[in-house]
Amino acid sequence: MGLVAIRRVRPDDVPAVVGLVEELAEYERAREDCHLSAEQLHDALFRPSPALFGHVAEVDGEVVGTALWFLNFSTWRGTHGIYLEDLYVRPSQRGSGLGRALLTELARECVANGYERLEWSVLDWNEPAIGFYRSLGARPMDEWTVFRLTDQPLKDLGSTVHSG
Repeated sequence: MGLVAIRRVRPDDVPAVVGLVEELAEYERAREDCHLSAEQLHDALFRPSPALFGHVAEVDGEVVGTALWFLNFSTWRGTHGIYLEDLYVRPSQRGSGLGRALLTELARECVANGYERLEWSVLDWNEPAIGFYRSLGARPMDEWTVFRLTDQPLKDLGSTVHSG
């Protein structure tokens, strides 16, 4: 492996990061659900009060991995944490330590800012990722189930008139 850098996403990285997110969606067997545009990603990352943060893994000047994340808040801990939305390293670079380096950078971000949690979701069938996460000391939250509202059910609920 050549010269490696783990750094914050820059505006000129946006097209490469969108490509990586699309590759991740393909890997997760859900490419048809990924509609991210470069404009949307740029806006989320670089507006005056960003909603999203990101790091990239770069090898010899080429962006080959990314970690996109946002802040959450634990009312039980009374502090922010990081929720890792996407972690992806190109298959040709897996096993080289880039995924660990990206997660290490997020852990540093947590420690430096007093955040007490670094959380993410993984598909049940993604055994390589699950094994990797366990090797870092991460533990599954088996007693929790993720729920999601999107598309028409979200619109239906959001347009309901509250009578109370």
